[in-house]
Amino acid sequence: VLGEGAAVLVLEEAGHARRRGARARCRVSGFATRGNAYHMTGLTREGLEMAEAIDQALWHARVAPSDVDYVNAHGSGTQQNDRHETAAVKRALGAHAHDTLVSSIKSMVGHSLGAIGAIELAACVLAMDHSVVPPTANLEVPDPDCDLDYVPVRAREARLRNILSVGRGFGGFQ
Repeated sequence: VLGEGAAVLVLEEAGHARRRGARARCRVSGFATRGNAYHMTGLTREGLEMAEAIDQALWHARVAPSDVDYVNAHGSGTQQNDRHETAAVKRALGAHAHDTLVSSIKSMVGHSLGAIGAIELAACVLAMDHSVVPPTANLEVPDPDCDLDYVPVRAREARLRNILSVGRGFGGFQ
């Protein structure tokens, strides 16, 4: 389902924020991007390039896979994407993937295409501020191939220190 929206976030060097007395709400510690030439809209089932991007982002952030508290999933709600993303998260986080909370706000706000990355980042900041993981709304019958904890239907309280936000775009672009 397409959505419409926007979000604005102020990214500022930590020292500058401290000097002016600003309250930092979070820190973007790492990021990565990968692409594939598999298909313009199709995805491989293995999730290799997404797993590589997750690995690289965690490496840059100096965060161990076992320290990820929550994954804000791309979660477009298609069988192809959800299976691909599940495989990628499992590959990148290993056994810890099954202990990690995962959800998608697209289930509530739709997919706003170019704006969704900023909207999801804002949602992650709010999740961290309020110690609550947003639910994957309307997830009542999970796909058996998607066997992680997707926080179905209702939000869940959780202490969040490290959040991984995953996004993807057609042809590997986001």
